[in-house]
Amino acid sequence: MRIVIQRVSQASVAIDGKIKSAIGKGYMILVGICRDDTIEDAEWLAKKVAALRVFNDDNGVMNLPITDTEGDILVISQFTLFASYKKGNRPSWLKAAGHEISIPLYETFCRLLENETGKPVYTGIFGADMKVALVNDGPVTICMDSKNKE
Repeated sequence: MRIVIQRVSQASVAIDGKIKSAIGKGYMILVGICRDDTIEDAEWLAKKVAALRVFNDDNGVMNLPITDTEGDILVISQFTLFASYKKGNRPSWLKAAGHEISIPLYETFCRLLENETGKPVYTGIFGADMKVALVNDGPVTICMDSKNKE
């Protein structure tokens, strides 16, 4: 699994011109799922996200996890995170998992993240044409890959 975490001051997702979910301060997370991903990948990422310390403490130092803030979480499915651009200029998404793998793992990741943080996780609709808007705070953007645990 591959995720892009953005610390935001606000974010929303609209489908067919209607806001599906909107948050204030918190995380907007894009999630891509690969064909060989498993529940262990979702578990590792949920724990890392919950413990990630990128919110400012009273001294203005990025030292707090989202669990110590009033922050919200918006998670959006994003199969294009597994784009392959090795050949030519038209990306291929052959590494991205199909719906039979992606949907259950995406839902599991959201559920695990709720359990790890104790916060509700807001979402878009898997596979929908979504319009995502956000104001990146910092900017702080962190990429994580469960197969490359840096």
